[in-house]
Amino acid sequence: MKISHALVVVLLALAGCEQPSQVSMTKARPKPAVTPVASSESLRIKSYYASVQARLLAQGKLRQEYAPKDAPFTADDLVSDFEQVALYDEYALSEGGFVEKKTVSTLRRWNKPVRIGLYFGPLVPQKQRAIDTRSVTRFAARLAAISGLKIRMTSLKNANYVMLFLNRDEQISLTPKLAENIPQLVPTIVQEIQNSPRNIFCVTYALSNADKPTDYSGAVILIKSEHDQIMRDSCIQEEMTQALGLANDGPDIRPSIFNDDEEFATLTRHDEALLKMLYDPRLRVGMTPEHARPLLKQVAEDALKQSRI
Repeated sequence: MKISHALVVVLLALAGCEQPSQVSMTKARPKPAVTPVASSESLRIKSYYASVQARLLAQGKLRQEYAPKDAPFTADDLVSDFEQVALYDEYALSEGGFVEKKTVSTLRRWNKPVRIGLYFGPLVPQKQRAIDTRSVTRFAARLAAISGLKIRMTSLKNANYVMLFLNRDEQISLTPKLAENIPQLVPTIVQEIQNSPRNIFCVTYALSNADKPTDYSGAVILIKSEHDQIMRDSCIQEEMTQALGLANDGPDIRPSIFNDDEEFATLTRHDEALLKMLYDPRLRVGMTPEHARPLLKQVAEDALKQSRI
C-alpha cells in the first residue's frame, strides 16, 4: 500500500528529562564555498514526485477546497473520524524501527507553547526557502487560532518543533551532523530519516517523555525537498497538523487530509473541527476511546458550530 504521509510517536527513554530548549551551536572554521549538486538518485526522486503530483491532479485529487459541497459531514461523522485519527496510532516501534500497525492509543496533545524552527538543506534555493517559510508561518498562525495553543516561529536553536526540508542526499549525509545540535533528533529518528523510503513523501515524529507519555515535548517533521509546490504545501499542512496530536489516517475519513488517497491536499473545515475537538478542555490527555466516547458527540457539535463556512 502506498504511504505518502506518516506520523510516529517516539517515547524518550530518559524519564523526566525535558528536551533542552537551547543548544550551543558549534562554530567551525570557514571552508571554501562549494556549489552543491543533487545526485542522480535525488533527481530521479524529484522526477518521480513530479509524476505522482501530475497523476493525482489528472485524477481530480489534491483538492484545495475548504468546505467541498460534494463531501458533507455531520457531528456523528466527526465523532467516528476523531476516534480513528486521535485515539489510534498508525505506526508502532518494532525491533528498533517503525512499522505500519494500527493500534489503540490514548489522547495526546501539547500542553506547552510550540516553538517552530526551520532548517533548509543547502540544495533548497533561496526563493523556495522564502516560499516555504511564508507557508509555514501562515499555517502556524492558523493552527494557533484553531487549537488555542501558543505557536510561534523561532530560531532553530530555541525550537522544540523542528521542520527539516532535505533532499535524499541531505537526509543521509546531514541528519547525523544536525543531531549534534538539535536534541529532538534522537538516534531512532536519525536512522529513520536516513532510511526513509521514496513512497513516504513526508513524515512527523512526535516526542513524549517516558514519565508524561501523553504530553508532547517535541516534534521533528521531514519534508522531502524534491517535491513540487502542491505536494510541498500538502506535506506542510498535514504534517504540521498531525504533529499537534492527530496521529492516524483512515480510508473512510472525508473530506480530509487524514486519508492516504490524497483526494484533499489542504486542511478542510472537517479537519479544523477535529483539531478543535482535540484541544477541547472537556477532553483530557490520557483518555482511551472508551473514556472519551461519551463526551465526543457534544464536543463534535460544538466544534462544528465554531468552524467557519
